[in-house]
Amino acid sequence: MGVKSSRKGEGMTQAERRIFLMQKLLSEQPRYRDLRIPPDETGQRRLLRSLLNVRPPRPIGEDFLTVQDAYLQEEIARKGVTDVSDLTPVKPGIYLWQGDITTLKCGAIVNAANSGMTGCYVPCHGCIDNAIHTYAGVQLRLACAEIMRKQGHEEPTGQAKCTPAYNLPCDFVLHTVGPVVSGDVTEKDRKLLAACYRSCLELARQNGIGSVAFCCISTGEFHFPNEEAAKIAVDTVRKYKGDTKVIFNVFKDVDYEIYRKYLG
Repeated sequence: MGVKSSRKGEGMTQAERRIFLMQKLLSEQPRYRDLRIPPDETGQRRLLRSLLNVRPPRPIGEDFLTVQDAYLQEEIARKGVTDVSDLTPVKPGIYLWQGDITTLKCGAIVNAANSGMTGCYVPCHGCIDNAIHTYAGVQLRLACAEIMRKQGHEEPTGQAKCTPAYNLPCDFVLHTVGPVVSGDVTEKDRKLLAACYRSCLELARQNGIGSVAFCCISTGEFHFPNEEAAKIAVDTVRKYKGDTKVIFNVFKDVDYEIYRKYLG
């Protein structure tokens, strides 16, 4: 599973790891130090995710990372990992898979990022950016922040960046910023969305990544109509994928039916 810390922390239960991580995160911020840890597992899970979501990109001790990594890897294992090698293509080199992208073992998964590129800071938000950063661990936000520090400006729409996947079962995460649609879809919106898919495929080739799982870029929070976005995705991948295996990952039933129609 990606880049790991040491094996320390494996002797702890998940509940013990969760308490340890929450205590560490709460102690970082004076305003949180009097916040009570919920007694129930559901409340604890929500608080831990919230603390991970709002934490700014800054270094943290190795003791935290080793426990965090053990915790996240077990959480992902409990959800169940799907290996791309076990999937059946719908077309040569093209797959359609409905499921949680943070549980997919493949070369790279694509994150629908925002222009700041360091993840979603809204506690427990339902976007894919939030989920990927949550289960990858705090290292991912640090890596993205370093890329942005060196770049010196926001990430342009249609481009992509590559990072390790850390605790995710894939090897890499490709971060791309899709167009935000306001009102009717414009030709510029269409070209920028196609550019997201091309940029990710090119980045995969440059890094020797054999398989890429695309989420539904720009739909949802970015308001690109699902059907038109899927058509652009399929057309662009067919034209530019080369030897790269491509998995279209969907979560909702409506998107599964749309992709199935365009893939035939």
